[in-house]
Amino acid sequence: MSAASESILEVANLRATIGGQQVVEDVSFSVPATGITAVLGRNGVGKTSTLRAILGLISRRGQVTLAGERIDGLSTHRIVQRGVGYVPEDREVFAGLTVAENLALAERQRNPRREFVAELFPDLVARRNQAAGTLSGGQQQMVSVARALLNDNRILLVDEPTKGLAPKIVTEVADALAEAARTVPILLVEQNLEVVRRLAGPAIVISGGRVVHTGTAAGILDDPDLTRRLLGVHAEVTA
Repeated sequence: MSAASESILEVANLRATIGGQQVVEDVSFSVPATGITAVLGRNGVGKTSTLRAILGLISRRGQVTLAGERIDGLSTHRIVQRGVGYVPEDREVFAGLTVAENLALAERQRNPRREFVAELFPDLVARRNQAAGTLSGGQQQMVSVARALLNDNRILLVDEPTKGLAPKIVTEVADALAEAARTVPILLVEQNLEVVRRLAGPAIVISGGRVVHTGTAAGILDDPDLTRRLLGVHAEVTA
């Protein structure tokens, strides 16, 4: 079986700059067509920049292939139209608009998946007429995730979805991502190693703007020495 048929996204020799500063040095990896692939690494090593470079939100060079089609020469809105959903790190909801209006703006297709989103996030249905800027951080994160799930994407790029959230909300967001991954592959940047252990199969570790390790999330997190060396943290080893 060819790499193209096994993976949904191929990234090769990706380099990116912000304001003339190199933030992604030379990144290559593939994302399987099913499940959740984690992007791991210490703070400031280029994980978010890698997602933004894939989307064309920052200046980049290299090859990005989606389902066999080169997309690195396309503008961001063309990439999104090809079926790349994005959940940004800082949620970026429209604070002055209602929940319903935020979701309506995200709809790209004739039959958006409103029922699916409503089942995942019933609290958003109850708050549909509330201004998004008055929601809690966790509720705003749910809006951000819901916007991406309204459309039939080929892949979701999800950046730090549980950052700053209370444990109960972390669980709810993780539940939603697990359910979403049943129908769409996800490339997930996440610092919460418990969430990574629960959700991710493959894992990519970035350091200094380069991929320094690939394998399984469990393989990294079950090895204390590897976790400490690659991520700079201690992970509990489960039986």
